[in-house]
Amino acid sequence: MNRSNKKSFKGIGIVEIITGLLLFSFLQVDPKFTFGAQSFQLKSPDNNVVIIISLKENRTPYPKGTRVYYEVFYNGSRMLRESWLGLKLQKGSSLDRDFSFIEWKQTTVNDKYTMPYGTQEKLHGFCRQGVLKLKEYNETGRRINFVFRAYNEGIAFRYMIPQQPKLQTLELAEENSTFYFPTGSRGWALQLKSYTTNYESEFNAQPLWQIRPGSILGLPLLIETLQGKWMAVTEANITNYAGMYLTPRIGNPETFESRLSPHPIKSKPKVQVRTPMHSPWRVFLLGNAPGTLIENNALLLHLNSPSRIADTSWIRPGKVAWHWWNGTVAKQTNFKEGMNTDTMLHYVKFAADHNLEYFLIDDGWHQGTSEEGDITRNKPGLDLDRVIRYAKKKKVGILLWLHWKRAQAQMKEAFRKYEEWGIAGVKIDFMNRDDQAMVQLYHRIAFLGAKHRLLINLHGAYKPDGLRRTWPNLITREAVLGLEWNKFSSRCSPLHDVTLPFTRMLAGPMDYTPGAFRTVSRKDFRSRSKEPVAQGTRSHQLAMYVVYESPLQMLVDYPAAYKGKVGIEFLKRVPTSWDATRVIQGRVGEYITVAREKGNEWYVGSLTNWKSRKLHIPLKFLGTGKYIAEIYSDVVPGKDGSKTINRKRFNVNAKTVIMASLNQGGGHAMYIFPDLKSTN
Repeated sequence: MNRSNKKSFKGIGIVEIITGLLLFSFLQVDPKFTFGAQSFQLKSPDNNVVIIISLKENRTPYPKGTRVYYEVFYNGSRMLRESWLGLKLQKGSSLDRDFSFIEWKQTTVNDKYTMPYGTQEKLHGFCRQGVLKLKEYNETGRRINFVFRAYNEGIAFRYMIPQQPKLQTLELAEENSTFYFPTGSRGWALQLKSYTTNYESEFNAQPLWQIRPGSILGLPLLIETLQGKWMAVTEANITNYAGMYLTPRIGNPETFESRLSPHPIKSKPKVQVRTPMHSPWRVFLLGNAPGTLIENNALLLHLNSPSRIADTSWIRPGKVAWHWWNGTVAKQTNFKEGMNTDTMLHYVKFAADHNLEYFLIDDGWHQGTSEEGDITRNKPGLDLDRVIRYAKKKKVGILLWLHWKRAQAQMKEAFRKYEEWGIAGVKIDFMNRDDQAMVQLYHRIAFLGAKHRLLINLHGAYKPDGLRRTWPNLITREAVLGLEWNKFSSRCSPLHDVTLPFTRMLAGPMDYTPGAFRTVSRKDFRSRSKEPVAQGTRSHQLAMYVVYESPLQMLVDYPAAYKGKVGIEFLKRVPTSWDATRVIQGRVGEYITVAREKGNEWYVGSLTNWKSRKLHIPLKFLGTGKYIAEIYSDVVPGKDGSKTINRKRFNVNAKTVIMASLNQGGGHAMYIFPDLKSTN
């Protein structure tokens, strides 16, 4: 792993430097020392991650009382200054102070499991867990537990309210978790206009102190400290709860506090549950370089419950032909294109001819309007039964688009019928919320989808939280400003493309929908709704299939756009599920190189922003022996702009270093496989 985005910062106070050195020395020399009578230390298995949990008197001007504080260190560097925790109830006093100690219990969690798809073959959630049990010393006497986990990859904490006579129902007005980040840190922030959101915006870099109070930050929030350490804040296992956002704390620069998503109509309380209650996990991915966070984002899976689907053999990752992005175009054919039987059969044939596992029939297939129609009956002009039968013969699975309101209204009947029809899965769209009611709907969709053997792809969705471990049929989701935005604007740019792996993708799979073969330069780009083009180069589009994580990857262009074009053979071959992942190099918003392994083959993808650059790509990850690398690279376009990609083959081994030249908005993709002739 190369260090990246290493910056020199000014303005570090002498007190902070001395404090940091003392803490580093202390953590290295005397790890068994206890911070006071009611302070507790939790370390990761490799001892590099340390959480200090303290129970002490509040020292701020705010209301007095004994509170719970926590701070986080990574490799001796302070990643989170002392921050306090608590819950604000809708009625009565907050559950955030006046605590007395009951018990501190430390255990080890050693969780080994597999998934039917993903970025690595075997998963191992290994950590040390500490549970702090407390009770209010006032007349209410309510009990609360704080659960902390220290992994080698990061930390997590959650609230747990035991069942008790005085707190049988919990109504939360807010969760008052605070996050005091190190002085001088900068972040890549997803600033949203409201809690009613589809997460489709950019992650913009800026010092944390510049983010204004009142801002609503979506997660993950990526942060770089003055010491060159990296972390990302997000959440995992959102179950019967509301999604979390961050907002700057007034009067405390670089300090943020949690905000729970309210229901758009009934905003109070934000969470209403019966005890016992477990909140979602609040998660910090930690690393010496931003690429480390990409390699370690399985931490979110570790924090979710084991799979509730006994037989997952029907859950197949794969690539998907899709008609919506390009405007349901069907060129070089003898029929009228549109939402009709001939066009859908045309796309199914394209999928079968190019080793694509699925074809997605998007909006407009069922009777009535998107929100008011009947999702158990297809429109006239589209013989859905014929399309399904043809697809089955061609071994292509059919996916159907649904508006969430129709899915909610007809889900039980529709999902049962889809199973009878032989539908492989559904894409559900336009939720644009993560309040408690919507979170509950997600779980219901996953449950009923599993019952009827349906894959679930969520669009207009909130960020992933690792729920796919519990429900592996919840195979991917959007929650990203993806390629569709080229139909409306220039926002989906190469700069955005090389920021996403370090930000949004840390939460999990993202249905960005790559694969445009009609690409243009920055100066030639114009947005349009039908037959849109993508910014950058075709190699840039190919590399996304390696860099971006999604077990269900779209091919967005129409069949004729791929016909006879260099690169389609790469898309026919590239997997969407992997045995291992290595981030070779990268700087947030500038460039990235990712290598992923499948069987005895490797795929390597590199992306750059609007700056052309040369990258050195060492192949040290290869095993012993000789290999052949099939390389797709940028070339200088001809006068007509037609020649933008080259394909060459080279003999390589683990000592080889590839010299990759990337154009502005360019990319570089490699398919590396054993040279069988050399072994005979």
